[in-house]
Amino acid sequence: MTDTDTQLEAAVFRRLLDHLRRRTDVQNIDLMITGGFCRNCLADWYREAAVERGIELDKDAARERIYGEPFEQWKARHQPDATPEQLAAFAKARERHG
Repeated sequence: MTDTDTQLEAAVFRRLLDHLRRRTDVQNIDLMITGGFCRNCLADWYREAAVERGIELDKDAARERIYGEPFEQWKARHQPDATPEQLAAFAKARERHG
């Protein structure tokens, strides 16, 4: 992988984060149902990448990096309780996504 590849991937990741931060109407459960990952997964992957490189990063700090604000604040402003339909779809999707 070249430096250019790394720079392009970083730019794409920043754009993805910006997109997800603007699309607060898209709930994590909806992302999990359709894609098998959500903002919390991205935060976990971000934290794991940091740890692999010897950088200590806790779960809350990683989530703040992904959400652009503390998770509890984002959750209170943007995340309603999942509907029974979403929960049923999530349970079915978990079988597909493993």
